[in-house]
Amino acid sequence: METVHLKDDYIKLGQALKAAGLADSGVEAKMAILDGLVKVNGQVELQRGKKLRAGDRVEFDGNTIKIES
Repeated sequence: METVHLKDDYIKLGQALKAAGLADSGVEAKMAILDGLVKVNGQVELQRGKKLRAGDRVEFDGNTIKIES
C-alpha cells in the first residue's frame, strides 16, 4: 500500500496517482480515471479533480493508495 501525505487540506485524484508513482503523467492519470479504472473509497470515480482528504483510499491497477495528513 502506498501512502500519500497531504501538504494542504486535500489533493486531487490525478495528482495523487502521480504522487504515488502509479501514473507517469497527468494524461495517463486522466485516461485511467475516465476509463473507470480508479476507485475512491470503493466507488468508481470519473472525476480526476476529485478532492481527496485524509482517510480516503484509492484503488488502481491492483494497488491501494492511502491518503494521510
